Amino acid sequence: MAPQLSRPAVIDAARELIADEGLDAVSLRRLAARLGVTAPALYAYVADKQDLLRGVAEGEFAQLIARFATIDDPDPLERLRMQSRAYIDHALTRPELFRTMFLFPPDLGVAGVASADALPLATTTWETAFATVTEAIATGALHPTDPAVAAFTLWTATHGAATVLVMGFPFDDRQRAHVIDAVIETMLIGLGAPSRVATT
Repeated sequence: MAPQLSRPAVIDAARELIADEGLDAVSLRRLAARLGVTAPALYAYVADKQDLLRGVAEGEFAQLIARFATIDDPDPLERLRMQSRAYIDHALTRPELFRTMFLFPPDLGVAGVASADALPLATTTWETAFATVTEAIATGALHPTDPAVAAFTLWTATHGAATVLVMGFPFDDRQRAHVIDAVIETMLIGLGAPSRVATT
């Protein structure tokens, strides 16, 4: 018997398919077969494959935002470290779903950078990190002149570390932690934070 379908159920099934078989495995036909229905039946719940993947990305960004919400250290530099680690850990947990997230970029609030595909929850994630960078600058912990450039630089480094690590290089836990700390600390020092020995 075919399952009771709903948009959340269809998107959850797509998330499981991506986690199990990879982003490239996703098609409405393949998803329908997994659900025991015909592909046209899915159009009552998603407009097309892009809409389906957008729904998956929304769920992943919601999980990342929830991770960020647990970070409440009063020191903005420590929050930036923890946010960066949370971001990379999220990528390492389910790498194919991490790939799906960035089919839909955030709106960075910069003229000429906004995208028609910008995802509101991706923008919320960006704004959370941007607010922490702005606070760090306001307290004198960081010293760049442009908070947006500083935030984008940190995101670029963190996203780059996550992307490289999900490629599956044979690092043990200690090596992986060292790489992550080195990337984070190097970027913070470059933005004017005092040097410190990584704690993990």
